[in-house]
Amino acid sequence: MREENGYSFETKAIHSGYESKEHFDSLTPPIYQSSTFTFSSVEQGGKRFAGEESGYIYSRLSNPTVAVLEERMAQLEQGEAALAFSSGMAAVSAVLISLTKAHDHILCSRGLYGCTFGLLDMMQEKYHIEHSFSDLTSKEDILTMIQPNTTCIYIETPINPTMQCVDLSVVSQIAKEKGIKVVVDNTFLTPYLQKPLQLGCDLVIHSATKYIGGHGDVIAGIAVGREELIGEIKSTTQKDIGGVLSPFDAWLLIRGLKTLAIRMDRHCENAEHIVERLQSHPKIKKVMYPGNPKHTATESMKKQMKKGGGLISFELKGTFEDAKKFANQLQLISIAVSLGDAETLIQHPASMTHSVIPEEARKEMGITNELLRLSVGLESWVDIWQDLEQALDCI
Repeated sequence: MREENGYSFETKAIHSGYESKEHFDSLTPPIYQSSTFTFSSVEQGGKRFAGEESGYIYSRLSNPTVAVLEERMAQLEQGEAALAFSSGMAAVSAVLISLTKAHDHILCSRGLYGCTFGLLDMMQEKYHIEHSFSDLTSKEDILTMIQPNTTCIYIETPINPTMQCVDLSVVSQIAKEKGIKVVVDNTFLTPYLQKPLQLGCDLVIHSATKYIGGHGDVIAGIAVGREELIGEIKSTTQKDIGGVLSPFDAWLLIRGLKTLAIRMDRHCENAEHIVERLQSHPKIKKVMYPGNPKHTATESMKKQMKKGGGLISFELKGTFEDAKKFANQLQLISIAVSLGDAETLIQHPASMTHSVIPEEARKEMGITNELLRLSVGLESWVDIWQDLEQALDCI
């Protein structure tokens, strides 16, 4: 896939942000496992602290291994700069704190990850930063929900776990007219399948724990955007709250990025096979997947997504007890709340990732007790389907 400038995505994912000659000709970026860096003189230290000379000071502020990851992610998202964090939620909290102050308002997409919902509740209770939810489906709906004190629109697309898609070009156009920043959680799709910055959005957030890492062995977050915005977050909320990424974890993400395009193609291919079979199964009430012709997200998907991704949500014809019985019967597929790993994972959002959300709010988001979310892995899709089918036969 040829990018607008320079190399293709697949090539950038392997090479961007790193020159081996600057690191003793090491083919792989070294792990600079150092908390601090020495200065040749007091004068040099002073210049670096004053911003008059580039260079490293302390790994909470910047680190060479982390810098490679940040440059590579900025290239892949086609943004000007990136920041790496110790978790996805560290990225979300740093961005939202940076963009708001007391008595501001955040407009959110209807569905949100449970911990993001919890963060927003805490910000409202402790710091009087309000939030409200909108389907963001039309210009009229968005304009109605924007308040005089709205400073930020926060979007998940596809929404976790209902897989609804938000038309980012429509939202960003309205937001720009109102001087409001648009933040998009792009975790489910990665920059390989969707580029919100190219659609007019201001900041992109990833839980890099998921597809960016891809192997279930690291916790991390990323934010990407214009250099001015990223610089402000770096010099304030990230520096002072301190949710920075370790050099070793950055190295794991750099390694994961090298196979991102290949992995995402396989995740998508497998998901499409599973959706087709779930869709026609008599015990399945509803299948939620952006690439599914019967799902309302299809039109937005065609506008802004390369493929539908590797996440599927579906509702069983039955009860909460049936959903539990089905999941407990699975043998190859593991019950776990993450996603984007080589292994296929399943979870029950109402009792797990979204349990912090009050039941009434969950229902408004479309999260029922019969809903399950499947992160389709890299195994043979035939084996994944056989496991799902045998578990469905038991309910």
